[in-house]
Amino acid sequence: MTASQHPKQNHLLAALPTAEYERLLPHLDLVAMPLGWVIYESGGPLSHLYFPTTCIVSLLYITESGQSAELAVAGNDGLVGISLLLGGETTPNRGVVQSAGTGYRLHWKIARNEFATNASFRDLTLRYTQALITQMGQTAVCNRHHSVVQQLSRWLLLSLDRLPGRELVMTQELISNMLGVRREGVTLAAGHLQEQGLIHYSRGHITVLDRAGLERLTCECYAVVKHEYERLLPYEICPAVKPNVGR
Repeated sequence: MTASQHPKQNHLLAALPTAEYERLLPHLDLVAMPLGWVIYESGGPLSHLYFPTTCIVSLLYITESGQSAELAVAGNDGLVGISLLLGGETTPNRGVVQSAGTGYRLHWKIARNEFATNASFRDLTLRYTQALITQMGQTAVCNRHHSVVQQLSRWLLLSLDRLPGRELVMTQELISNMLGVRREGVTLAAGHLQEQGLIHYSRGHITVLDRAGLERLTCECYAVVKHEYERLLPYEICPAVKPNVGR
């Protein structure tokens, strides 16, 4: 374990009391989480909880025709595989790594024992679950009522909040799958944000140049989700606004 790879890069793990964290530490395995890796399939078994540190995982619903739409994103703010703790065993969505990086995994037996016996771990994961439900609900509202530009701005901000930097490695095709819109719509929306000097997009790399500008442009859905996370969880997932920088 090096300074650049540490479980406390995950804010939920870092929020645990020292004794509880140290009890979990020997059971946390560092894993590479490459772009496009399917952590679990709809209805499939889950063997571990995952705590992302430098990656983002998208929770997707895939229709019978193969179309997809993102329900929520998880990164260093929380965990992936919450159904393991809630008794559901499986979930109808798919967990896919949308921005490559690393994370830590915890075997389901250890996770369930901690959930049953560790009040701090149980309280944090339940509060995170409520925040995640809010994100899912607000995503549905946003996809139904707001423009593609607003949806993309919200999505970029949510993703940025859950990464240690300000750059995403993401193709337009993958973004269109996340948002459930045509690729042409993503192209136009990304072009609009770039023309406004808010992002720089090139060959699958998106760099956010003006975070404050994105926050002004996006709909209220981002603020609703951000407020609920901050209300429910004892840590702040949103980094300080960085100054506008050139390319």
